[in-house]
Amino acid sequence: MAPYWLDVSSLSFNALLLLESVQLRWLPGAVPETELAMALRVNPAVLWFIRHKCPDVNHWLDEILAKAGTSQSPTSKETRQAEETVLQSINDWLVYVVEPALYDAQPFLQWDSRELTSLVDFKGKTVIDVGAGTGRLALTAAETAQTVFAVEPVANLRHYLKQKARRAGFQNFFVVDGLITDIPFPDAFAGVTMGGHVFGDEPEAEYQELARVTKPGGCVILCPGNSDSDNTIHHFLAAQGFQWASFLEPEDGMKRKYWKTINRGT
Repeated sequence: MAPYWLDVSSLSFNALLLLESVQLRWLPGAVPETELAMALRVNPAVLWFIRHKCPDVNHWLDEILAKAGTSQSPTSKETRQAEETVLQSINDWLVYVVEPALYDAQPFLQWDSRELTSLVDFKGKTVIDVGAGTGRLALTAAETAQTVFAVEPVANLRHYLKQKARRAGFQNFFVVDGLITDIPFPDAFAGVTMGGHVFGDEPEAEYQELARVTKPGGCVILCPGNSDSDNTIHHFLAAQGFQWASFLEPEDGMKRKYWKTINRGT
């Protein structure tokens, strides 16, 4: 179920025009198809945008629009209900592109920073934070690291991160576009590579990329890296030699953090 961080009742359906191509690629399976088709029928500019911003989903769009047909003419009230249903289903994505401060204020981000800093000494290191979001990990590392690169695919979050780091007075903090499966740095670049709430869609490819950009003897950290359960993500990380421990996210329960020293060939 999508979180309810943002009240979508007054949000224009045009908010979808702010989504990045990577988010649009996630639409299949994330939004109710009947309601999306209904909403797109009366929002042709949004349909055009999705088709051109992310052609990968065009076949799926054709299918859901064909299923919906054209025989029914929904009322304006029904159309708006469909729009709000779609908007609510991607509430978190919309927060990122509309009002990141709402995410930044969530209680679950207020976990003890020592859960991260106890895993590695950031002093003097080059650090990459992948899927940096609003900077929970990256800004903690920036307090002592030589340089921190916050990798974030959502443009509005990158802007938010830059402003937040500037207000904090960090001169060692840089924000770049990128994905966990496509980190824009050369091999063996960072002493620490980390991410939180970002690992698991493509475990093998994600792990290989995290390891690739990390120096031999450097550390890969996922904090949080998983829910507190022995699920497929946990078994994958354990099989790669990650150590792990549980910790509390306020109001969201126990989570797991994972860490591993990277050696050549691992």
